[in-house]
Amino acid sequence: MGGMGSGSYYRWNTTDTTDDYRSIDVRRWKRDGLLEPHQSFCWQWSRHGEVVASIRVRTETNRMLLTYRYRSGDEDWKDKTYPICLDWTACNLGGKRPWFRCPARACGRRVAILYLGGSIFACRHCYQLAYQSQRETGYDRMARRADKIRDKLGWEPGILNGRGWKPKGMHWNTFERLTAQHDAFIQVSLAGMAAKLNLLEDSLDDWI
Repeated sequence: MGGMGSGSYYRWNTTDTTDDYRSIDVRRWKRDGLLEPHQSFCWQWSRHGEVVASIRVRTETNRMLLTYRYRSGDEDWKDKTYPICLDWTACNLGGKRPWFRCPARACGRRVAILYLGGSIFACRHCYQLAYQSQRETGYDRMARRADKIRDKLGWEPGILNGRGWKPKGMHWNTFERLTAQHDAFIQVSLAGMAAKLNLLEDSLDDWI
């Protein structure tokens, strides 16, 4: 089973965002039918089509047990197993909505997503994470959207790397739609970066 990362129990670094951490989403697991008690499954994270980490999950009534390996710094890998409690609230139109209870000490918040930055999964408040959109400029956001399309198409990441080929099995209409969106995002991103560089040059000229 893949190692889940390294670091201390909490990484009090306010520059970190939710995109910097692996996460589990209780809403996704509910949609996939993975919250039913008395079952086991493996959850994986992939990057560019390759599995980079995984955990084992065993469900019980109103809680689940997570099992994985982690290490801190240069220490040896350690096995970790602990429960995460589930909570349920009624929806306005019927049915129930699931929540994780943050397992960090003195927390217990009801949250939809938990993040792994040290030895345990915890909520973004415990790890003091900002959302990526709070850190981004407009052109950063466009570049990130273009990179998401590149990942979907199996292209090399990075908006300056040029186009790749159509993935095998993808319809041409889908490919053309995605590449049109990709090119539009890149155009806006490059224009924003160019405008920022001009502003920086003007500021340097004024300072000199």
